[in-house]
Amino acid sequence: MTKINLYNFYLDMEKEDIILSFKGDITKELLSSVYQIIESRMESEQEDPKRRKKFYHVLVECLQNMYHHMETLQTKALFSEFAGSGIFIIGKGENGGYRIMTGNNILVENVNVLKDRIDKINAMSPQELKAYYLERLGATELSEKGGAGLGIIDIARKSGNAIEYDFRPISDQFSFFTLSALIN
Repeated sequence: MTKINLYNFYLDMEKEDIILSFKGDITKELLSSVYQIIESRMESEQEDPKRRKKFYHVLVECLQNMYHHMETLQTKALFSEFAGSGIFIIGKGENGGYRIMTGNNILVENVNVLKDRIDKINAMSPQELKAYYLERLGATELSEKGGAGLGIIDIARKSGNAIEYDFRPISDQFSFFTLSALIN
């Protein structure tokens, strides 16, 4: 398991140029605004079009994954810090690479399935990832949230790096899932 220490992650992000960070309710309108902000920023920095496309693709996958799979806590008063919200941080490091970190609530019952899926994807070579992506693309089964399980695969494929993640228990029912993708 690739584990993210959130404090160390925060310190690492302090060394980077934080482009955008957010904590709160994640809505379609918010995501649309984020995409516009990031697109404008990358155009103004005259980032290489190929690199910009790769980064933007990973960003969309990360944020859509968070939006579609976040769970809202039923006991908001007990866990107001995490209730119904997600977090994301988008930064650019000294080496010019981009990092996207997201965090959202998931049901405890889904932790092992997600952990196993990410570990499997992280263990694959680029060729294996491509074959697995095509295999999943051809599958007709959809999750109860309506996806075919392509988001995490695509994040790994497009970023070219292992996905870092962590699960923090916040109740008997929920864990806080953190995902980090680095795009060199």
